[in-house]
Amino acid sequence: MFALKFGKFVTKHKKAILVLALVLLIPAILGIKATKINYDILVYLPEDIETIQGENILSQEFNMGAFSMIVVEDMKTKDIIKLEEKIREIDNVEKVIGVADLVGTSIPTQMIPDEIKDKIDKEGATLLFATFKDSISADTTMKTIETLRNITNGQCKISGMSATILDTRDLSNAEIAIYVIIAVILCIAILQIALDSYVAPILLLLNIGIAILYNMGTNVFLGQISYITKAISAVLQLGVTMDFAIFLYHSYQAEQKNQQDKNEAMAHAISKTMGAVVGSSLTTIAGFLALCSMNLSLGKDIGIVMAKGVALGVISVITVLPAFVLLLDNLIEKTKHKPFMPKFQTVTSFTVKHYKAIIVAFIIILPIAFYGYIYTDVYYNLDKSLPKTLPSVEANNTLKEKFNIVSAEVVLVSKELPNYKINEMLEKIEQIDGIEWTMRLPKTSRKLARQHVTRRRKKHF
Repeated sequence: MFALKFGKFVTKHKKAILVLALVLLIPAILGIKATKINYDILVYLPEDIETIQGENILSQEFNMGAFSMIVVEDMKTKDIIKLEEKIREIDNVEKVIGVADLVGTSIPTQMIPDEIKDKIDKEGATLLFATFKDSISADTTMKTIETLRNITNGQCKISGMSATILDTRDLSNAEIAIYVIIAVILCIAILQIALDSYVAPILLLLNIGIAILYNMGTNVFLGQISYITKAISAVLQLGVTMDFAIFLYHSYQAEQKNQQDKNEAMAHAISKTMGAVVGSSLTTIAGFLALCSMNLSLGKDIGIVMAKGVALGVISVITVLPAFVLLLDNLIEKTKHKPFMPKFQTVTSFTVKHYKAIIVAFIIILPIAFYGYIYTDVYYNLDKSLPKTLPSVEANNTLKEKFNIVSAEVVLVSKELPNYKINEMLEKIEQIDGIEWTMRLPKTSRKLARQHVTRRRKKHF
């Protein structure tokens, strides 16, 4: 009874509902602009894991929020030193470590031990290590990366997580509108085949579009969402909630045969839709909310946004869509055509007749599918999914090709640990498969000093 009363209320106040829906788009759009988009996956890691603890120590005790390996190509030593000074002048830059910082300006390049020289200067390329005051994904750090790229005039390639995040942000912002448009075009094409009116698909998409804007606008109450959530939520909400809109439209078409008044037909259609869709939507919402149990809080981010999107989609389907359909019903009738979608009666008959064989086939295929699931490789390298032409990807590839460095890590040790213990630890680390080399300023200085003394003695005698 409640569902039918609600349906009659919607049909009676259809104009007011539509006006209110359009007015609510204003705060929704403002909410979208006010919602911060986070591009740093590390933010979603639990606070108690070692990686985050290390990041906090670097930030609090060393004033080091992020760092980058900078590859300088085809530049003379004196120009590199000038470049270092320019980089140091950037507000967010904490330190810049290059050849001059390791060996000093008084020691000629020829005096540098090959063990060290080959690590920082190879094939016309030199490595610089820059640390930043703010966090990896902070706006100031993003601006710093952009400034570094501008002042180096293309002679430097900047690697690191911050550079990757910057490129990911720019790529995501540039392409998100494109694939949303593609999704809309494909949906219109499919709906034109599935429905019996040329106008009805447009109304269904407008209704879902309003629900998507509501969902994205209300994300402002979460403070921020990840760029992954932003990228997938619109298209995912479109796919999940479109079925509800189609169900309402078909119910309305069916009820028109039983009811003489269109408002009465729509009221009964809303009633039937609520009975069928609410249960279905609740299971979908529960599935998305289950993501909130993940220790990786990115699951919570996606789960809340999508659960909210499904709920708003259902509300929009039983309020805004009926108002659209009733107010533009004459236009829908004028643009009706014969359905292009087949009845699938053959498929239905086959399924009913051979259900036992289908069950046996399902049981046979299930272990094969499970085997494929178990042995499907999963990659966790963000760079692998990015275009090779991005500046950060090119920088990482140059690091790998010229210096055999895939990633750089900072290891924190206690201040109480004696130097000989640290040296022993470094030697053991260098013996681990996959470790190219380690760097510690005191260690590097002693090697340089020994080499310098040895050469002086040879020359003296």
